[in-house]
Amino acid sequence: LPEETPQFAFADNKEFNTKLKNSEIPKGSTIVAGNNFGCGSSREQAVSCLKGYDFIIIAKGFARIFLQNAINLGLRVIISLDIEADEGDEIEFLREEVINKTKSKRFKIISLPKARQNII
Repeated sequence: LPEETPQFAFADNKEFNTKLKNSEIPKGSTIVAGNNFGCGSSREQAVSCLKGYDFIIIAKGFARIFLQNAINLGLRVIISLDIEADEGDEIEFLREEVINKTKSKRFKIISLPKARQNII
């Protein structure tokens, strides 16, 4: 996937978009989001755009179609209902929890249903 595509996913966020264009955000970075991440992004291009930059998306919830497309295309997505993080926080992922090392807090990961786990 082209590396330049993520900048189009965040075109409305000028500060973040500028950081992407200037390679200030390393590949494999984590995006922490709220509820219903990906709402309105039902096409596969929305996911492939993020996959091109190898983002890990951790959110309190995902839009249903976006989540299925993410699983199908191999975008790393994690659901954690109580996740808290600020830009620059150090995040560690374990099998059943996420640790925000900066804030010394732990957050439970919600497992995907078995049918979706089998796709991964």
